[in-house]
Amino acid sequence: MARNLLEGGFELRAFDVDPAALARIAGEGATAAGSPAEAASAADCVITMLPNGEHVEAALLGEGGIADAMRRDALYVDMSTIAPAITDRLARLMAERGIGMVDAPVGRQVQHAIEDKLLIMAGGSEAAVARAMPVFEKLGDTIVHCGPAGSGSRMRVVNNFMSITLNVTTAEALSLAEASGLDPELARKVMLGTAAGQGHMGTTYPGKVLKGDLSPGFMIDLAHKDLGLALDLAMSLGVAAPTGQAAREAYAQAREQGGGQQDWTAIYAMARAQRRR
Repeated sequence: MARNLLEGGFELRAFDVDPAALARIAGEGATAAGSPAEAASAADCVITMLPNGEHVEAALLGEGGIADAMRRDALYVDMSTIAPAITDRLARLMAERGIGMVDAPVGRQVQHAIEDKLLIMAGGSEAAVARAMPVFEKLGDTIVHCGPAGSGSRMRVVNNFMSITLNVTTAEALSLAEASGLDPELARKVMLGTAAGQGHMGTTYPGKVLKGDLSPGFMIDLAHKDLGLALDLAMSLGVAAPTGQAAREAYAQAREQGGGQQDWTAIYAMARAQRRR
């Protein structure tokens, strides 16, 4: 990402706790700084991208930190994936100092970062996000303004929740396929032709529950039954399927609440109703 900023014509001053990483980017044209404060001083835009919230807080507010060194007319952008509560606190602290902040975590993979094709989830005022756009456009090809400060952080957490849990379900499904004597690659190709591989966000949800239509295309009763068949098969083959078991419990609860004849996407409507209680 730093390389893409350099190639995009930005003057870059960088700091990293890893001397080798700092030496690499300095060798490509960045100016190496000796501390976060030195990197931030006199900058128009300061970006942090660090593993955890405590790292961001230390870099921003610790000894030799960014906040004390930044110009008051500069923009602070945190691209880390951290707890939204920490993002909210940092945004308030920076606002008290008169410094605008955008939280802008990223989606997609390392190769997308190399190719400046990240998806950037930005949270902040319209003016602050607009000001950050020239930077974002050198890092990604999809920039989404998610709302006020903290919204980007929240969107990233929600996105990761889905992709990370789906990873486990995917592993369980392929393991079950293989244990059943099926070629995992063939199973993958078959599932790419259904909602299993295409995802509910782009298939079932837009046409049903997100439109308020719960008339059955595929009933919860049938989903419950079919998932039971899969879990019985998994048990007979000694395949662990904990996410499948958790999902069947959700369908069982939906049936108990009288939703068995509704579309299987009604699980979302029921989750929303439970949230309001």
